[in-house]
Amino acid sequence: MGFKQHYQLMAGYNQRMNNQVYAAAAKLDESILTQDSGAFFGSILGTLNHIMVADLVWLGRYRSLSDRYQSLQELSQFSTPKALSEILHTDFNALSEKRRQLDALIIRWLTDEVAEEDYALNLHYSSMTGGKSVRNFGELLAHFFNHQTHHRGQASTLLSQAGKDIGITDFAIDIPNLAPSD
Repeated sequence: MGFKQHYQLMAGYNQRMNNQVYAAAAKLDESILTQDSGAFFGSILGTLNHIMVADLVWLGRYRSLSDRYQSLQELSQFSTPKALSEILHTDFNALSEKRRQLDALIIRWLTDEVAEEDYALNLHYSSMTGGKSVRNFGELLAHFFNHQTHHRGQASTLLSQAGKDIGITDFAIDIPNLAPSD
């Protein structure tokens, strides 16, 4: 399996898991969604906003890697984060709709625009505090998906504490055409 197929699988998994997390969160009252539970970003809503903030920051950086990345121009339809703890959407339904749109954009970008050879390129970017870095794009994309998984795990814990189960989180259950093992 090449990088392109791997990251397409990761994007599909990411979308599925976000759908599960958001479906569970939608069953909670706003007071529970916004309750500070001592997580890195306070509440369930704060954690879900942080995941979107980080996604938008990284996708904005990736945009500079290739002129082929036309779908990333759609990032202008999203808020531009100024801080990692920024609350982009205080309304859960608005956040949920933007999450759905962003996940579809990520899948479209990885499927239609990112070429296998792009994963070997180096990305030059600045941190939110202005520090300059150069890192391999494939490595940074691994970070992109790992970061989401990390904070979705926190959201899952908060949801569980609120009495909501997000369901099965295993990666392999949603892989189409999975051949049975011998």
